[in-house]
This record gives sequence, structure tokens and C-alpha cells, in this order.
Amino acid sequence: MPFGINETMGQYSELFMLLAAGTYTVAFIAFAWDLAKSSKALRAVDLKAAQAGAATKVPVAAGVAAGSAGARLDGPADRAERPSSSAGRAGGAGTGGVMTADGDMKYATERRVPARVAVALTTLAVLIHGAGVVTRALGAGRVPWGNMYEFLTTGAFLVAAVFLLSLIRRDLRFLGTFVVGLVIIMLVAASVAFWTPVGHLVPALQSYWLVIHVSIAVLSSALFTLTFAMSALQLVQSHRQKTVAAGGADKLGFMRLVPSALSLENLSYRINAIAFIGWTFTLMFGAIWAEKAWGRFWGWDTKEVWTFVIWVVYAGYLHARATRGWTGTRAAWLSIVGYLCVIFNFTIVNQFFNGLHSYSGL
Repeated sequence: MPFGINETMGQYSELFMLLAAGTYTVAFIAFAWDLAKSSKALRAVDLKAAQAGAATKVPVAAGVAAGSAGARLDGPADRAERPSSSAGRAGGAGTGGVMTADGDMKYATERRVPARVAVALTTLAVLIHGAGVVTRALGAGRVPWGNMYEFLTTGAFLVAAVFLLSLIRRDLRFLGTFVVGLVIIMLVAASVAFWTPVGHLVPALQSYWLVIHVSIAVLSSALFTLTFAMSALQLVQSHRQKTVAAGGADKLGFMRLVPSALSLENLSYRINAIAFIGWTFTLMFGAIWAEKAWGRFWGWDTKEVWTFVIWVVYAGYLHARATRGWTGTRAAWLSIVGYLCVIFNFTIVNQFFNGLHSYSGL
């Protein structure tokens, strides 16, 4: 029996979502400020080193402020893809070797103040965002992922929360601009394109399987969002490394705060493997729920087909990288294609394809 609707809680939820979006925006600016400031400071260090006739560049590790000369370069797995110092010097002063952050992504001793401010603001935004999700649940008297608006706002919350949790063990602040930017886009899309007033679920969704099936789907989608950001950065970093190795100018100085393309690929692969397991359970539990709701495990409904397509794409990605040697940019593009399928399934399929899963609430 569904609980009563509390419209006041629903209004509080919308207010919290608005405040969270504003706080995320300020955090986004702080993360961008960190990248810009670090890039400018590193160029100044490069110029000073060039004027002094230094033979090598000042290495920069993730979390190291400008002027730190004691940080080491990439980990062992990344040294193989760095060009020799002579190749780096071919780019001229200020564009020496392909400098990237440590492959182990550990925190260094020195602090980047803008990055610390950005993380603090993101933490505040996540707390406000979480309050918005909880009040939406209280207003509806159920779990807050019964339509596209709720799925998107809850998914954005998990993206930001998973990002913050990852910062406990690894210095992934270089992802901040991109992850927080995606969270802002998700919140804006939820409010502008998919807003739905707080209300009851359609009868088919009034099941405990909603909690199990959709919660795993939201968490898996959040992890896929993180790997999408990493894969996009991997492509940029790979292009930068090749350009500098060929003697070109290093025009993306801020990318030295980002690990090498290989390090990004390895981390993205591990996270995708975890998210893939979650998506597998999403597919399995969805089939079980379909049998209980409609009397069949599989009916080739459009939503079911695209959920399976996503599974196939990521399964192909994991298999190709592990056994067929699909590494580098090919692996990154395949990961990006998988995420685009997730977006297509959530937006186009939900809005423009009629079927048993047409629960967008629009």
C-alpha cells in the first residue's frame, strides 16, 4: 500500500536540488581554477628551468604544487611510454619531456589550495544533494528512482559521492572539472527536460524489485560515468603525449596534473569491470522482475534490448582489452561508445519508444 504524498517535502527536495546545483557550479569553477593556476605556475617553472639551462624538466606528481622539485614521475607501468629526454627537448623550451602525474595517483606532500577548496565545496554540494534525494523519497513515500527525473537526480548524487569516496585513496582531483561538470549537466537536464512532480508509481513499479533492480542500475551507471570521464581524458592525454614525443609544442600544460594515458586506461578498465558486474545483475534482476510482472523473462521490449546492447558493448570492451590486445585509444573509444549507449537508453529509448518500460513520468 503506497504512502501518502507530501508535497511540502517535494518542494524542499527541489530547493535542495537547486542549492546543490549552485554549489556544484562553484566547485566546478574551483576545479577549473586549480587546473589553470597549476598550468600557469608550471609554465613559469619551465621557463625558469630553460633560462637556467636545465637539462630536464621539473617533474610533477598529482597533488604537487608548482615549484616542487622532489616529486617523482610516472610509476613503472608508465615509464615505458615516456619519450626520452632528447625527444622531449625537441619541443623547445617549455615543452620538454611528456610530463604527467604519478601513475599510482598517490597524494604528494604539498597542497594545491584551489583543489582543496573545490573538494570541500563538492562535499558540501553532495550533502545538500543527498538531502534533496532523501526529501524526495519522504515526499513520495518510496525510493526516489521511480521516473526519469528521480533516476537522474539520484544518479548524479551517486556520481559525485563515488568520486568523493575515490579521493580517500587516490588523488583523482584532476577529474573534478569533468565529473562535477557532468553532475551539473545531469541536474540541469533533470530539472529542465525531465522534471516530474512528486507522486505515486504506476502499479507495475510498486514492487520490491524496484529497489533491487534500479538501485544497481543507478550505481552501475554512476561508475560508467566516471570511466567515461577517464576515457575522454585518456584520449586527450594520448594525443598530447604523441604530439610532444614528435617534437610538437605542449599546449595542454594542465594535463601534467593528469596521469599518463596508460594509467588512466588501467584504472578505467578496473572500474568498468566492477560496473559491468553490476550491469549484469541489473539485466538478471530485470528479467526476474519481468517474469513476476508480465509472466515472461524476456520479451524483446526496446528497453530490454538496449539494456542487453549495453551489456554486450562493455563485455566486448573487457574481452577485447583482456584477450585481443585492444589497448590505447581503441579501448577508450569502446568505453565511450558503451556510455553513449547508456545515455541513448536512458533518454531516446525512454522518451520516443513505446513499450512496457515507458515509465518516464513525462
